[in-house]
Amino acid sequence: MDMEKLILQPKRPKGEDGFKIFSIRIPDELVEKINDLAAKSNYSRNELIGKLLEFAVERCDIEENK
Repeated sequence: MDMEKLILQPKRPKGEDGFKIFSIRIPDELVEKINDLAAKSNYSRNELIGKLLEFAVERCDIEENK
């Protein structure tokens, strides 16, 4: 009786998938706004936060001290 084989690929160690995990502290009101946007957009909260951070970082300038 031939049994099918389960072929496993080596799993990449955490942190080698191009993503990093970190925690932040934000006000409850901001959490509520993010949760509301996530629910309305059908994005997970994690996906939405990533998109919001990317948007902000790409549009952020640092002003030189005068």
